Amino acid sequence: MNKPTKQEEIYDLVRQIPKGKVTTYGRIAKVIGINPRYVGYVLHQNPYEGEVPCHRVVSAGGRTANTFAFGGGGVQREMLVSEDVTFSHGRVDKCCIIEM
Repeated sequence: MNKPTKQEEIYDLVRQIPKGKVTTYGRIAKVIGINPRYVGYVLHQNPYEGEVPCHRVVSAGGRTANTFAFGGGGVQREMLVSEDVTFSHGRVDKCCIIEM
């Protein structure tokens, strides 16, 4: 059996984030043992739109991406709000951020 690529490991972890919750690039990176920027790079190229909820991954400070790959700035926040993720002062509330 082939070992999954780092990209597939990232996608598999992101698939596990439940609705109403988010995690950070850094928390995913720590689990896999890679750089958080690489996580962002991989998610920006997500070939599984609709299957891998990359909108549920935010910066360490709880901020959404200004350059969200699937609709641009603001769309990621709208998607999260529609899943009952709450924000305070432009950041995801800590109660919505999970460990991986």
